[in-house]
Amino acid sequence: MKTILSGIQPSGKITLGNYLGAIKNFVQLQNQADEDTNILVFIADLHAITVYQEPKHLRDSIKQLAAIYLACGLKREKTTLFIQSEVREHAEIGYLLQTMTYIGELERMTQYKDKMQKQTTGVSSALLTYPVLMAGDILLYNSDYVPVGEDQKQHLELSRNLAERFNSRYSDTFKVPEPLIQKVGARIMSLQDPTKKMSKSDPLEKASIFLLDEENVIRKKIASAVTDSDGLIKYDVQNKPGISNLMTIMSCISGLSLEGIEKVYNGLGYGVFKKDLADMLVEHLKPIQERYNEILNSKELDEILTEGAQKASYLASKTLSKMKRKMGIGRK
Repeated sequence: MKTILSGIQPSGKITLGNYLGAIKNFVQLQNQADEDTNILVFIADLHAITVYQEPKHLRDSIKQLAAIYLACGLKREKTTLFIQSEVREHAEIGYLLQTMTYIGELERMTQYKDKMQKQTTGVSSALLTYPVLMAGDILLYNSDYVPVGEDQKQHLELSRNLAERFNSRYSDTFKVPEPLIQKVGARIMSLQDPTKKMSKSDPLEKASIFLLDEENVIRKKIASAVTDSDGLIKYDVQNKPGISNLMTIMSCISGLSLEGIEKVYNGLGYGVFKKDLADMLVEHLKPIQERYNEILNSKELDEILTEGAQKASYLASKTLSKMKRKMGIGRK
């Protein structure tokens, strides 16, 4: 039995980058998986609160994200969908793994350094230690594979190190997880600054396309996306980052290769390309938006999340019990 695990934070609106870089690829993995593959997807609300979240907004975001996952194609009969905080073992394994994680390992984390620089007030200790919680998320289910972007490879490496360290100290307990990195679509960039990743938290609204954007908004954002002045539709990240980013989006949506896109639009200008890309996006996102609105406040959504938490808790409790026993914690 192979296990694939993925999670996403419910902080902010879901971008096209989140969808193409994570959710869409995970749906494909789900659909291609055989009966011997156990697939788990969780909403990482414990990770979200490493920085302050307005409580009502966070609770709404959790529910909205669950609805988006299902609207994008996750199926309850193939994937276990649950909320991280509803499986108490996540918080517990996070602490247990902290006892064997070195401060230096956490201080070297690139994302920690970046986020600490952006904090204008006190930096929470959770901002430093959340990679350990992430490692716990992965090891709790003895995950074989974790779909990650390039910016998460460092965190997965910590998970691998902690699995090996625990196995060496207490005997074989955890599988050492492997990354699943998509060749195309793993990193969608900002429409206004294509040298930076598309982000939920970008203060510039037109820099990101959100999954629930209306048609006219999508068209305006694509039309205003930064390109360059030569009008040549060619994939060249170094010299033409703007059009290369738009080509990556089109490739992910249409299934065309980057080389194929270059041939189709050879001799055509950016205007034609952008119009076609906007048409593709609107057509692709329409059924997702319709399904989202249908399921958001439904009884079905609550049933799926309750069922998912129960399944995840069953698996997690077995791993945590074994871990605690080997560490000598408790009476048994």
